[in-house]
Amino acid sequence: MPEHRISRTRRRAAAAGLAAAALAAGATTAAGPAAAQPRAAAPAAPAAADCGAAHRIEQKLTSGTTWRMCWRYDSMAGLVLERITYQPKGEPKPVKVLNSARLAQIHVPYDDGSHEYDDLTGENFAQGLMDLAPGECPGGTIKTVKVPDGDPAHPNVKGLCTTTRSRGHAYRMQDVLSTNKLYQAQGKDFLVYTVNQVGWYEYITEWRFQDDGTIGMNVGATGSLSWDDYNARDGRGWPLGKGAKDYATSHSHNVFWRLDFGLDGSSASKIEQYDSAVSPPAGRQEGPTTRTTRTEVTRELAGDHKNYRWWRVVSATGRNKDGHARSYEIVPGPSTEYAGRSFTRHDLYVTQYDKCELFASNNPRCGQGHPTSVDKWADGRTALTHPVVWMNIGFHHIARDEDQQPMPVHWQGFAIAPRDVTAMNPLTPRDLAWQNGHWKPRS
Repeated sequence: MPEHRISRTRRRAAAAGLAAAALAAGATTAAGPAAAQPRAAAPAAPAAADCGAAHRIEQKLTSGTTWRMCWRYDSMAGLVLERITYQPKGEPKPVKVLNSARLAQIHVPYDDGSHEYDDLTGENFAQGLMDLAPGECPGGTIKTVKVPDGDPAHPNVKGLCTTTRSRGHAYRMQDVLSTNKLYQAQGKDFLVYTVNQVGWYEYITEWRFQDDGTIGMNVGATGSLSWDDYNARDGRGWPLGKGAKDYATSHSHNVFWRLDFGLDGSSASKIEQYDSAVSPPAGRQEGPTTRTTRTEVTRELAGDHKNYRWWRVVSATGRNKDGHARSYEIVPGPSTEYAGRSFTRHDLYVTQYDKCELFASNNPRCGQGHPTSVDKWADGRTALTHPVVWMNIGFHHIARDEDQQPMPVHWQGFAIAPRDVTAMNPLTPRDLAWQNGHWKPRS
């Protein structure tokens, strides 16, 4: 076993003791909703209700939105959510969003080259599931998880929280053109999360389901700085404690997620990329012009988030009440690209579904000779009939005095937001429901 893995194992044991004490070819057109063209669909996954009561999650929020899903606990990925559906008020039946959603890797390279970890597949991430105290799940329910390959003496961990939380304004509108009535609502979120300990770090894996149909995926790193990493040898570490004697080694956290979309029950979704270009004013124009183009991604892709660029996943079968194809837009969070490895050099990957491709790096689930990282799968050669989306969000952690003790949570993540899933804002008040499309004030 390499020395750095022995060292990490020792840190985990010590912590436990202290605790006890590029785009593929495709047509480019003017931007706008594309018609959903059915493809040969993969077999539809069973409805969420089929997963059994112990692994079924259902929450109706006070705004009328209901989220349903199944959960299971993987021996490497930890919490996996499956068969996720969204049903806002006014929709007669649930809208299928995802076949599955899961963490796909937490890659941690140290700046001085001394250590490099794949926390999910190399550092027993799943086995580090922590018991949650009632105060960590305010107003919610803590479920018991049987941890695969966990401590035989304590196989069951009270480690899965489901709860609701307010998030502030969902909208605000003063009807100054007519009644002068104020319309406002406070948004509600449904949260599902676990805490896993790896070495000195504790990772909060949070899935946030909003009443407007948005899904937020976040990982928060907290716990402690490793005291035996106060030995930066690259001259770039940060001094902690009195004077300038101990330097904490800087490092990166490159977090990957894997999303298998099943919009409207079909896995044959389409991927579209949108790019906008701004040109200076010409002639009598008052201002610059912006032109947006759509490119259908037809083959596996390694993509980068840029200014005026975004992606959406489009349903192959479903339309909203206005006749527009349902889709989900991918909304990246702040990220620092780590250029040290080929699989961390891109923000988004789209691959053709392969049941053995589950982890973005150090993937152990495929046979001999199969590439072990996502960049090797997204080679642009394979046509997409069942696309899987991988997101990479990086954080460069240069320690500070305030990181001790304990270390405040630093979050990294992204979201997927509904685009044309419903014909109007799913939280629209009844008085405004008639104002769909081109409307004018009532006389």
